[in-house]
Amino acid sequence: MTFLPVRFDQALVAHGPTPEYPGRMHRFGQMVGSWAAKGSRLDEETGEWVERDFVWMVEFILDGRAVQDIEVIANSANPSGFETVATTVRVYDPFAGAWRVSYFAPKMGEYCHLIATPYRHGVRQEGTRTDGCPIRWNFTAITPDSYKWEGWVSADEGATWQLIEHNEATRIRT
Repeated sequence: MTFLPVRFDQALVAHGPTPEYPGRMHRFGQMVGSWAAKGSRLDEETGEWVERDFVWMVEFILDGRAVQDIEVIANSANPSGFETVATTVRVYDPFAGAWRVSYFAPKMGEYCHLIATPYRHGVRQEGTRTDGCPIRWNFTAITPDSYKWEGWVSADEGATWQLIEHNEATRIRT
């Protein structure tokens, strides 16, 4: 076996989209960079909205065939001063002609799997969350320097939808 002197981050992070289908990679590739986000999330048990600030960092991965993001919050209890609370991997599947999306937030116990498609000058991601309820995540109003994102859940198999999260962000790094 040959040992390759490569670091994990070097092997994972790509410098840009794959040349095989760069147009398809634009759907999420346009989000590559770092974003200062303000959000609000509904506590479904209490009905209260909780405000939060976070940094959303997005990079091409897997030789440019996927995009991964991480959600980072300030945490003075950590020696680093921050905590990575969630990650999403979005992989373009050329055989299905769709984006496969997997979200992981272990501390909150959230693990969601979705399929992304174009939606009103943005992107809609539809799937299920950990408890099996249908979810919709919509990126809207995407510009080179900002975006809006909404998370919806349905308790009745998609007959009605409830907004449970809203984020707005501005780009801080390309």
